[in-house]
Amino acid sequence: MKNNIWIGLMFPVLFGGCGKTDDGSGFVPEQTIKKPTPSSSTSADGPFVHPGVLNTTVALDLIAAQVDRSDPVRTAAYKKVTDFISSHTYPASFPAIVYVGSNGHTSPSKSQIRSDAELVYAYALRFAKTADIADANKAIGILNGWASGFQKYDIIDNTDNPNQPALETSWTTPSFVAAAEIIRYYKPRGVSANWSQADIDKFSSYLNNVTGYINKIPNYTNNWNVSAGYAKMAIGVFLNNTTVYEDGKNILNTVLPQVIKNDGTMPELCDRSDCVHYQYSLTGLTYGAEIAAMQGDNSLYTALSGRISSGYDFMRKAYNQGTGCNFCSVSSPQFPGVEVALNHYGTSNMQSLRDQQAPLGVPNDNTFLGFTTYTHYKIK
Repeated sequence: MKNNIWIGLMFPVLFGGCGKTDDGSGFVPEQTIKKPTPSSSTSADGPFVHPGVLNTTVALDLIAAQVDRSDPVRTAAYKKVTDFISSHTYPASFPAIVYVGSNGHTSPSKSQIRSDAELVYAYALRFAKTADIADANKAIGILNGWASGFQKYDIIDNTDNPNQPALETSWTTPSFVAAAEIIRYYKPRGVSANWSQADIDKFSSYLNNVTGYINKIPNYTNNWNVSAGYAKMAIGVFLNNTTVYEDGKNILNTVLPQVIKNDGTMPELCDRSDCVHYQYSLTGLTYGAEIAAMQGDNSLYTALSGRISSGYDFMRKAYNQGTGCNFCSVSSPQFPGVEVALNHYGTSNMQSLRDQQAPLGVPNDNTFLGFTTYTHYKIK
């Protein structure tokens, strides 16, 4: 959608007070972030703040400065980013067809696109920290590789859910987009990544292609629909497409009371008999709410009397094995949405969850984007 592509206007970096505080964790925040409003970075070509998918210019400036000062908490979290890069092979090629399966059925192409979605985000975050054009080029190489090489999704065989491609692209696409927002708009120390307009247009075409799969997700009223809503919000921001963005937000508002009941119960814990799927819903809802908040809209965070917060209360109860469905324990993988939710809500339940496994890196199944302790711990 070339008519929807624009180069974002620069907006002021806004800081609050500079008083230091120490909560006993060893973490000393130097600034309080004032989030930008849509009016601070809009034009006739698009209404969105950029970068605006899980990261803002102000936050990226802040966390980089804290690592430069060797802040122990932020530095340990940043190491999750660099360790991920060190432990993953840079892709040499990009499959034209990504074969996906359900219920753990996997393929090399499915594993690669999941891993590459996390890897490109890691390179983008490292560029945002280092201002090293080599990191930017690594990120651009992955973004361009998938945009140019990818043709379609397909299922592995007829034992797989035919709708699985819609779910897979809902998981991986926002991580690609979060990286692309940094590479396109953020200039650490004034250094541009120099991603060409032709390549941006090609990546935008890739997003339009995969959105077609996301649109086919059935109304399962569970984490599938949450993932789709979050993905469309991210895509809408990058494309400056309010229709796609608002459709994603509407999906989340519709599914929210279905995945988190009025009393905070999340049926997916018992229905799926694992400690994972209900966390997919929590993470997707939280990431969607955070994207909206970066655009000056807290409505998802406050919807239904803070229903997302109630879901994390349920998660704390699940980790205490107090739900009647004892599929979680202190060693169960914790999805990184909790760090983002803690930064917004600041509840004791979220704090205790976060402290069990922090610093939080990447989900063990490479679904939702990670490194949230680095990007979100106490950034406001």
